[in-house]
Amino acid sequence: MTILRLPPWLLVGGLLLLRLPACVEKGKVESAKPPTTFSMLRGPISMCGPADQQFGTVDFQVSGSKTIQADFALAVALLHSFEYDEAEKVFARIIDRAPDCAMAYWGVAMCSYHPLWAPPTPAELAKGAQAVALAQRQPQQSAREAAYIGAVAAFYRDYQHLDHRTRTQRFEQAMAQVAARFPTDPEAAIFYALALDAAADPADKSFRKQRKAGAILEGLQPQMPRHPGIVHYLIHTYDYPELAALALPAARQYASVAPSSAHAQHMPSHIFTRLGLWDECIASNLAAASSARCYAENAGLRGHWDEELHAVDYLTYSYLQQGDNRRARQQVSYLASMREVSPMTFKVAYAFAAVPARYALENKQWAAAARLRPQRANLDWARFPWQRAITHFARALGHARLGQPDSARREVGQLRALRAALLAEKDAYKAQQVHVQLLAAEGWLLLAEHRPAEARQRLEQAAALEDQTAKHPVTPGEVLPAREQLADLLLQLDDPAAALAAYEADLQQHPNRFNGLYGAAVAAERSGDLAKAQDYYQRLTEVAHATGAGRPEVGAARAFLAKRHSLLT
Repeated sequence: MTILRLPPWLLVGGLLLLRLPACVEKGKVESAKPPTTFSMLRGPISMCGPADQQFGTVDFQVSGSKTIQADFALAVALLHSFEYDEAEKVFARIIDRAPDCAMAYWGVAMCSYHPLWAPPTPAELAKGAQAVALAQRQPQQSAREAAYIGAVAAFYRDYQHLDHRTRTQRFEQAMAQVAARFPTDPEAAIFYALALDAAADPADKSFRKQRKAGAILEGLQPQMPRHPGIVHYLIHTYDYPELAALALPAARQYASVAPSSAHAQHMPSHIFTRLGLWDECIASNLAAASSARCYAENAGLRGHWDEELHAVDYLTYSYLQQGDNRRARQQVSYLASMREVSPMTFKVAYAFAAVPARYALENKQWAAAARLRPQRANLDWARFPWQRAITHFARALGHARLGQPDSARREVGQLRALRAALLAEKDAYKAQQVHVQLLAAEGWLLLAEHRPAEARQRLEQAAALEDQTAKHPVTPGEVLPAREQLADLLLQLDDPAAALAAYEADLQQHPNRFNGLYGAAVAAERSGDLAKAQDYYQRLTEVAHATGAGRPEVGAARAFLAKRHSLLT
């Protein structure tokens, strides 16, 4: 339910402080319709969940009739939960009824931006820029409305010539000015926090902008506990190993704040994954996948909605960390059965590449990894070099671990080419992600070539580089963490003490990872630290408590614990 209230900053002694110009409905004044070339999504809202469509409580006053106010608040609530298509439908409904409502065009422009997802496509940039131009053309705007429109205009200005990151930083700077100019407007502060998160440097381990955004959002939350943007953006703000615990209260609240949003069902699992809370992560993504299937049906989509595949990736990852191969395999098979997905986004390509690779690599099924092929569906892999690299990375590891250096070398060459392609596209972040995979693959190739010292050096480089690079929000975790791979190599090179240190360092970043716990236990046992081995084996059995946890490592852990118990009693 979306609740509207007149904010206190508009009232003095019960009287209206300022008169807002009116975005009135058609038929009350003459008003030009938007040009017919301006295409917007239209139609009924397609969402699943409670019958009264609950998206949280938003109070965002703009000029217009009571009916327009209610629609505008609904659209902004949807926008805060990244339900961009549905939000655009509501903004379009406002424009159809009140074509001079400048802030409705602002809303369309914001729907085309999606700050924390992939950069807008050329078509989205063109639509957003046109929406901004139409917003600025409307003669009646309050100073506050003009400030919001000016901020999003800063993002779209010169989009044909300026890169995405530069324009994202301009939006951050513009929203900072809006928030400073209207300090009693909580929406300005909330959108400024979002802009800070979008503009944050993934390599900045001080998390300067994220901490600033977190302070803003935490300051607002006590007065607005059911605002969807506050709890949602707190999760994004703290979606880092070092900060994740700060977002746990928001993660456990967001799904109930906006139960009709599929994204609100999924998003808490980002924090559950960061903290190794696999049961909560699974529950979150089962709900998200169900909601996404319902949405696809209600919206009349052909096949599956992209949000469902996002949930499948997180489910597969979580089941694997519980050692539950049976349920993980079900997700792999389900994904392979999909023939049609809409829309075909970067997260769809990521899921198609990552899910089967995770299953093979986590289970050390090297032959299966070496045989991996990109899953097709209706997917143009040429558009997604970063995602394609996942398959070549898995194949490289598979061939190297099988002692097939020639084949591994070919896959390493593919990784080099894909990294070069990303650098040519000026996508430094994804190029660095592929560089980590390239270094790791080279390390295992060197080992297959009987060059262990060089192999160790290369995997140390991979781990150091990955430490400097935050994971992308699309993924529950790296396909195979580089420092865990380094620990595996050290164990294989019979250096258990160094391996234990590497496993423990990785578990700080990836708590309760199945292979990390088992590797640490084995390394501690081989190092002679039986008390520490017992602790890690015990933790493994607690994490792998699911009925389907039939991996042999769990049996080995229980055997060690039983033997240890008998010796101590």
